[in-house]
Amino acid sequence: MLNGIWLSFFIAAFAASLWQWLVGGDSEGFARLVQSLFDMAKVSVDIILVLLGTMTLWLGFLSIAEKAGLIRLLGRVLDPLFSRLMPEVPRGHPAMGLISMNFAANILGLDNAATPIGIKAMHSLQSLNPSSETASNAQILFLVLNTSSLTLLPVTIFMYRAQQGATDPTLVFLPILLATSASSLAGLLAVAVMQRLKLWHPVVLAYLVAAALALGLLITTLAGMSAQALAAASTLVGNLTLFSIVMMFLVVGALRGVKVYDAFIEGAKEGLSFTITLLPYLIAMLVAVGVLRASGVLDAGLSGIRWLVEGIGWDTRFVDALPTAFVKPLSGSGSRAMMIETMNTFGVDSFPGLLAATFQGSTETTFYVLAVYFGAVGITRIRHGLGCALVADIAGITTAILVCYWFFG
Repeated sequence: MLNGIWLSFFIAAFAASLWQWLVGGDSEGFARLVQSLFDMAKVSVDIILVLLGTMTLWLGFLSIAEKAGLIRLLGRVLDPLFSRLMPEVPRGHPAMGLISMNFAANILGLDNAATPIGIKAMHSLQSLNPSSETASNAQILFLVLNTSSLTLLPVTIFMYRAQQGATDPTLVFLPILLATSASSLAGLLAVAVMQRLKLWHPVVLAYLVAAALALGLLITTLAGMSAQALAAASTLVGNLTLFSIVMMFLVVGALRGVKVYDAFIEGAKEGLSFTITLLPYLIAMLVAVGVLRASGVLDAGLSGIRWLVEGIGWDTRFVDALPTAFVKPLSGSGSRAMMIETMNTFGVDSFPGLLAATFQGSTETTFYVLAVYFGAVGITRIRHGLGCALVADIAGITTAILVCYWFFG
């Protein structure tokens, strides 16, 4: 599946540029494609350099936690849930603890910590995978939940809205939470259908109900806070949690007789080797995404959607925000630029501006996550992984549109 999708990006880009040249007289299309090849190759290396530091750092700390038995201890919290969602993963396996830490980091918006922990978790799951090239059910579920991961405090979105002069930068807080919750639920349901998981099991339902109640309580608590208070709370909670975890690893490790420095160096070396193996996969995916964007295929798709919506007689304001939604699965920086452009064009508190911010905060860079997580363990046959991830993206986009019409009219 991945081979076909990757090839289709290049074919679509070439066909679009050929059409623009022969029909539209635009002879610069192929120059843009070639430039995109080199630009995205450079971007891939830049990303790897950033990952190199974070992977080395966090896998060093995780090595201490693993030797101290903390990863296995943390895994027991979600063992009852994941033993039913990932039946091929034995109870008490280190992957459970790593998955728990990854989800916690994602929820708190700690991306720099979430990615290295997620890659370590994917390696742990790969140790149980009988195939070196085909994704297991557990790996697919983990990937899809990551691409639709719930973020409770989208502070960066508030910052961008504040910079653009928004009257209330946190106005999109509830729409983002509702949209990303729908995305996460849709991703879980899609995987459950494909893997025939029993979500109606009492234990699974108990976890889901508890999560829903906790989310509702948090929304109620945070909804009345100002942008400044939310930003301050997010910064404090995130940084305090992160450094407290580091200190817990170090102190508990030392008390349990772990040579913390030696363990850190051992894990850091592992992080270095993991990161280097990612580069070919990352370049391959980002180059394909880059030529697709440079070809104008996405612009043509938006024009078609606008024509269709106008023909039906629906309100077309949401179409002006769709560039952010379409680009986000392909590129985080690209969608950020689209969001800011929409805010500048229509106004930060206009309907398209609010919807673009909601898209940016409630969807994920699906193809990047796929390339990094599966590339880290050499998986090339992803089965239904991408399909379920895209279902989650579509659910998040659709919910964002409906919620924004509900909230902002």
